[in-house]
Amino acid sequence: MLREWAEKYNDPQYFEEDPVSIPRELKARGASLQDVEIAALFASHLAWGLRSTILRDCHRLLDEMQWRPYDYVMAGDYRNDSASLHRTVKWSEVAGICNRLREWYTWHDSMEPLSAKEIRSVIFRRKDDPKAPDKKINLMRRWMVRRDGRVDLGLWEDSDPQELLVPLDVHVHTQALALGLTTRKQKDMSTAVQITDAFREIWPDDPLLGDFALFGYGVTHKK
Repeated sequence: MLREWAEKYNDPQYFEEDPVSIPRELKARGASLQDVEIAALFASHLAWGLRSTILRDCHRLLDEMQWRPYDYVMAGDYRNDSASLHRTVKWSEVAGICNRLREWYTWHDSMEPLSAKEIRSVIFRRKDDPKAPDKKINLMRRWMVRRDGRVDLGLWEDSDPQELLVPLDVHVHTQALALGLTTRKQKDMSTAVQITDAFREIWPDDPLLGDFALFGYGVTHKK
C-alpha cells in the first residue's frame, strides 16, 4: 500500500498549491540554479500554516525580489523592517538571511555543498541542536536533490538521494505512527532517522519517495 500511495501521489497535480510550486515555477522559466535554490530555501522556510497563506506570502517575497532572487540577494539592498512577511517571520529576518546568502555566494556557486546542519548554522545562524529534525531544511534538500523528474527539482546532482532525511512535522509524525513506521512519541532527529530508515527498507535508493506515501495516507485518511 505504501508503494501504491507513493506512486500515485508523486505527481505534480497534487502539488500545484504547495510551496514547491515556487521553485518549480522559476525552474520552468529557465532561471539560474542560484535563483531556484534561493527560492527553495525561502519557500521551505515559510512552509508552515495554511497552504494558501504560504503561497500568498511566498509570492509577496518573490514580488519584492522581482522574481530574480539571486540578483536581489547580491545587490545587498533588502527590505528590512519589523513587519510580518509570514506569521512570525519578519522582513528583517529575511534581510538577515539574504545578507548571509550574499556572503556565501561571494565565494561559492551553489548551496549544494552545505549539509543540513551547515545550512542551519551558516545561513540561518542557529545554534547546533542535535535533537532538532530541521524539517524545513530537509524539505528544501528533498526538493533540490530527488531527481525522478516528477515533483522534486533534482538540480543538486552531486548529492545522493539515499542520504536525505524525511522532513518531520506533526502530520508526518502522526501518519508514521499510525502506519508503524516509528514507535517514538518525540518529534526529534532520532524519530526522523527511524522513519527514514523504515523508508529505506522499501526504497533503498530513494527513501524519501516514502514522503509521498505519507502524503497519500494523509489524503486518504483525513479523519
